[in-house]
Formats: sequence, structure tokens, C-alpha cells
Amino acid sequence: MLPATGLPKVSIIIPFYNDPYVAHSISSALGQTYPNIEVIVVDDGSTRHQDKLAPFLGRIHYIGKANGGTASALNYGMNLASGKYVAWLSSDDQFKPDKVAKQVAYMERTSAQISHTDYDVMNENDTITATCASAKFHSAKAFIASLLTGCAVNGCTIMMTKALFRQLGGFNESLPYTHDYELWIRVVLARYDFHYMNESLTVYRRHPGMGTARYFDTIVKEANAIMNIYRQSLTTLIAQLPG
Repeated sequence: MLPATGLPKVSIIIPFYNDPYVAHSISSALGQTYPNIEVIVVDDGSTRHQDKLAPFLGRIHYIGKANGGTASALNYGMNLASGKYVAWLSSDDQFKPDKVAKQVAYMERTSAQISHTDYDVMNENDTITATCASAKFHSAKAFIASLLTGCAVNGCTIMMTKALFRQLGGFNESLPYTHDYELWIRVVLARYDFHYMNESLTVYRRHPGMGTARYFDTIVKEANAIMNIYRQSLTTLIAQLPG
């Protein structure tokens, strides 16, 4: 592991609510090869599985709050973050060991304000079921056009500067399930380049208890409402882009 001296700090925010996989998530964050990190676990009013946090309490920042949803937990943690960069890790997903090191190097090299990466998929038993599962786009214009029909970005592959997060005002807490999608739209409408690293650095867990499966119909309605709000602005931006 490299010494932390001179390396920009990265704050990893893990929102937690009654998730049995949280220990795996925290272990992957603490197991990063990059030395200058802080791990902030925001307990969003959990009533189960807090015991799984006990082995890590000396190495994480633990914050308890009343239940307010994932967006509120992310905002809470990111506002307290002291890093130049912030990253979101869901409590049922995992970072690969060199995720932060590789993405920070990319961000610093390109002066990117935000980037996302490819990812693998695992099931409830930690078995990898798909590799390099992210959607691929041949241009920035094609990526932005995809936002007219849905969210092609896995939020747990994101790294962004805290300065950009604060400038945009964070996640919209009125959106229980699609707060990430709405923020990515605001990123591109603010004319920031949404960089992509074509390397799988995160492992996304699909399991029967995940919110995407349990609340699918509600998520679709929420996403459609976002599309209706931003369709004209996105269409105007796309028309201005080359390619």
C-alpha cells in the first residue's frame, strides 16, 4: 500500500437500513489498496442487523439518524465527508480492492469532476453471475440521449468531487428510489463531462430482498415523472452536441 501523504482523500459513504450484507460492504471499503480514505456508515433508522457493524466501529465513522430514505442518508454522509472525492457504496454491494486507487488516478489525470465505471453482478450467495455489465456508449451524446429513457449509471460506480456534489445541492430527498438518476441528469445539464472508465471496479448484488425488485412498479412511475420533467432540457442539450 502506498503512503497516504499527498494523496487526495476519498470519503466512502455507505447508507445502511436493515441490510444483512452490510459487513461485506464495509469490509470491501476498508480493504481498499488506496490509503487515504474515510468510511462513513449512515444508519438510516435500522431496527435489524446493527450487530454486524460492531467489528468495524473503530475504523469507520458511524452515524445514526431517523429513517428518511437512501437520499437523505447519502446527503447526510456526504455533507459530513472530509474528502476531496466522495463515493457511494450500497450496503449490499462491494468495491473491488483497487477501485478507489484506480478511479482516483483517473480523476486526477483527467481533471474529471465525476466518473463512473463498469461493474460485475453477484447473487445473494456472492456468486458472480455477470461481468462487465454496464451499458456502453460510443459518445457523450449517446450517453446523454440514454437519459431520456432511463438510468444507465450504476450509482455505486460513481466517484465525484465533493465540490460538485455541493454545487448541485445533493440528492433530491423527495425521490425515494430514483434520486441517483435525477442527480445524473442535473450533472449533464450543468454541462459537466460524465467520464466513463471501461473497467469493472464494483460488484453489484442482485437478490430477492433488494429494493429494485420489491418496488419495481413505483420505481418505474418515479422514473417516468423525472423523464417528463427533464425531457425538453435534455433534448435541447442533445441537439447542441456534435456526433
